[in-house]
Amino acid sequence: MHNEEIVHHLYHAGFQTGNYADTILHVHQNTYRLHAIILSKSPLLAHLMSTSPQSGAQRVIYVQLEHDPEVTQEGFAIALGYLYSSVSLSLIRPDNARGVLAAGCLLGGMDELCGYAYDACRQSINVETINEWLEFIDTIPSSPDGSLTPELSLASVFGHFAQRLRDDVFHFLVVTLPNALEINSSESDLSQGHTSRDTLLRVFSLVPFDMFKSAVESRAFEIGSDQTRFKFAKDVIEMRKKGIARGHGAEETVVLAFGGGHPGGSAVHVTRKIRKRPLWKVNS
Repeated sequence: MHNEEIVHHLYHAGFQTGNYADTILHVHQNTYRLHAIILSKSPLLAHLMSTSPQSGAQRVIYVQLEHDPEVTQEGFAIALGYLYSSVSLSLIRPDNARGVLAAGCLLGGMDELCGYAYDACRQSINVETINEWLEFIDTIPSSPDGSLTPELSLASVFGHFAQRLRDDVFHFLVVTLPNALEINSSESDLSQGHTSRDTLLRVFSLVPFDMFKSAVESRAFEIGSDQTRFKFAKDVIEMRKKGIARGHGAEETVVLAFGGGHPGGSAVHVTRKIRKRPLWKVNS
């Protein structure tokens, strides 16, 4: 009980009110009156405090977020508050979770906060939010096969959570969404242009190419026979020509391997070829 009272006092009088602050933190357009001993729990803030010149009674530090747009003002505030009290965990919602996760990863030393925020992110992936998540996935640096190497993970503020979120989006596309739409329950429904198939077509027409290719070729993508999956991929590619693939100078195609492909592999193969520029002959 006594410990809870101390933590409550620290959060209210220290973080929210800024009483007896010895450190001024500037971030975005906000200014926080905080306390060095609390901020030192964050490796980033501890580094800034140790390398920033101190003049007068209060230390002044600046957190630059121009290159980390995923760190929102609200997310940063929640992460800062977490340094004072775990009550900040109750402020995490599906609509702010990614900003909190980004801020927690940036500040460091917040495994519990990051875990809560990541779970909220994962649970927020649904048919209403998938477009936003696809846009996010497209901003994460990846290797040609769509995976994240340790070096590329470091290039993202999310660190190893970047690959986990990418995997979660992929699983949603390949398993969760088709099951929710009951796509694989009847091949006849899939070929009749029902709302469920239209929804799946619309979503896949927005998927970045590397993930689109991996999803369609995945054996876990159970929407019917190979022929059904091939027809679905063809229809998606037609939609993509008018949208995400338009103007990229590349042509996406899908083929159905004769004889069903390699054992255990996919009979449906998606490829992308760079269009050759026409050669103009100049008459002399």
